[in-house]
Amino acid sequence: MSDIAADVNDVLDALVQQQRKWANPLILGQSWGGNIVVEVAHQFGHKIRGAVAVDGGTIELQKAFPEWEECKRALTPPALAGMSYERLRSYIRAAHLDWSEEAIDGQMYNMERLADGTIKPWLTLERHLTVLRGLWEHSPSLLWNEISVPILFTPAARGNDEHTVVKRAQVQHALDQLPKSRVEWFDPAVHDLHAQFPDRFAAVVNDAITSGFFS
Repeated sequence: MSDIAADVNDVLDALVQQQRKWANPLILGQSWGGNIVVEVAHQFGHKIRGAVAVDGGTIELQKAFPEWEECKRALTPPALAGMSYERLRSYIRAAHLDWSEEAIDGQMYNMERLADGTIKPWLTLERHLTVLRGLWEHSPSLLWNEISVPILFTPAARGNDEHTVVKRAQVQHALDQLPKSRVEWFDPAVHDLHAQFPDRFAAVVNDAITSGFFS
């Protein structure tokens, strides 16, 4: 995770060199990206005005999977390469009836559409597992006391199921430790809550900005 945070810092530096308006940006990340923006806030907090962790940021996989091989077995993604583009799109549509066509398209952009009508994930399995290993090794709860910039958490919940109960405890621990933080729960919501509720999500972030939370 430290390497990815350093890469983000390099991108921020490059953007500032192109245009000064990119100085001190607000950064957002979803899922493991939420953990990335937390790590950036920890290592390079002086470069940003704050971070938004979208159903992420507090993920600590080692608490659920003490052994890496156990985590790998449970969370290795399905083999999608070679599946029909339209078939996958229909699966996503059936699973998310309340999503807009734009949201479905956004999910499909994770795949390369080949000339024969099949798909191939842009993120190879090898690299996906590298990402997963980095997330498994990350412990954001050890960082909260060392982060000074504001953090907004926007987690998804599913009532009081076991996963949500754990997530609520993790988020509350972060709120108790961070000097400036807040949470806006999306309940009920799926992991890709920004796709499910784009207008509401945008409004939550906009309110945090305009109210001075990130000042």
